Amino acid sequence: MFPSSQPAALLVHGLGGTEYDLGNLGRHLSDAGIVTRIPLLPGHGGKPEDLLGIGHEAWIATVTAAYRELRRKHRVVHLAGFCLGALIALEVAKREQHRDRLVLLSPPLFLDGWSLPRNKFLRHVVYRMGSLADRMRLPEAEPFGIKNERVRGLIRARFSRGDGFHYPYVPLSSIRTVDELRTKIKKNLGRLDCDTLIVHAREDEVTSLRSARYIAGHLGGHVDLLELNDSYHMIMVDNERQRVLERTQRFLCAGGARPAAPSPQAHWVDSALAV
Repeated sequence: MFPSSQPAALLVHGLGGTEYDLGNLGRHLSDAGIVTRIPLLPGHGGKPEDLLGIGHEAWIATVTAAYRELRRKHRVVHLAGFCLGALIALEVAKREQHRDRLVLLSPPLFLDGWSLPRNKFLRHVVYRMGSLADRMRLPEAEPFGIKNERVRGLIRARFSRGDGFHYPYVPLSSIRTVDELRTKIKKNLGRLDCDTLIVHAREDEVTSLRSARYIAGHLGGHVDLLELNDSYHMIMVDNERQRVLERTQRFLCAGGARPAAPSPQAHWVDSALAV
């Protein structure tokens, strides 16, 4: 059986999140003729404690398996990820010698955003204190990565209702796992030779533009860097979400897909969050 000529895209969500991290990206790409898959990372979709004991290799293995399955069925397979998902997509792309297109949304290669405490480096001390990192919780707090006040209010309401769209906190040990992944990702970035789009907000409160610029400067292939002026970390659901959707769609369609027909500006923040 020959692989399909219809392109596919594998999308990866962020730490503590689900497909909602990606806003309407999956539907938007499907409308453009791209088959999309969004695997649920190990430790996600249940309760925060499910993250305990989950290493970054488990996340990478899940995405790699999904990537190889799509590769068997499609000639073109794009990769895209948000936050942690961007780091995982980047590492999978390196290991699989990815040659189609890669999209990195708010990649947190460095934890240096404006909202983080100055003593954040002390987490490395806690990592060495046995199980203390498992017991310490890092709660989701205002502004929830969102600059838009109306959308922020919808997020606040969903957390209050206990909706399962995102964990209310993550164990500190999960940040240790991401730190380990960051160290691994920096190695051999120049060997990755594919067209890459990086989208990052200048006011990202979690990770500054240093992350995006570092990655852009070390990749081997052609890189487009889109810097946003009116968003925080959650760029797929914030003020410039439509711009991010359209830019991502154009980038991936240029790598193999038909353009999407114009559609009403409907976003999951306007529908699912309001439920």
